Amino acid sequence: MLRLEKVNGNNVWDILKLTVNDSQKEFVASNEISIIEAYTAITAHGYAYPFGIYDSDELVGFLMIGFDKDDYWNDAPEIATSNYNLWRLMIDKEHQHKGYGKQAVKLGLDFIKTYPCGPAEYCWLSYEPENQVAKDLYASYGFVETGDMDGEEIIAVLKL
Repeated sequence: MLRLEKVNGNNVWDILKLTVNDSQKEFVASNEISIIEAYTAITAHGYAYPFGIYDSDELVGFLMIGFDKDDYWNDAPEIATSNYNLWRLMIDKEHQHKGYGKQAVKLGLDFIKTYPCGPAEYCWLSYEPENQVAKDLYASYGFVETGDMDGEEIIAVLKL
């Protein structure tokens, strides 16, 4: 059974060892970068929830949820204000094609719907235009592209 576990002193080093296939590295930041971004968001009055994704006791991936924006996110898209963000999702290359990504999105949305930072109207995310796998995965949950961009990435939203 798939579950999320907050990044902590017991699992952080294993999470840092996770990686995607070389052909996917342009689509997702490394877990090192993600954990650094989580830390800097939190220290700038923002919210970040980094998780390891586990199948029973086996680490299979990484997921990070955000909320609103922090003090230094000067170019944040408008949708970021007072909304949740499925910030990062990666499944380790050894565990792909087993349905973990789809299950992890559900777990992330279940966590968001507990509204840990208070109520919000939307969950949003962004992905590279060339990442058809991500587009299809998120669309299967009802995420709809807005036409807006976060840098070079397409923004899609889901009404909560």
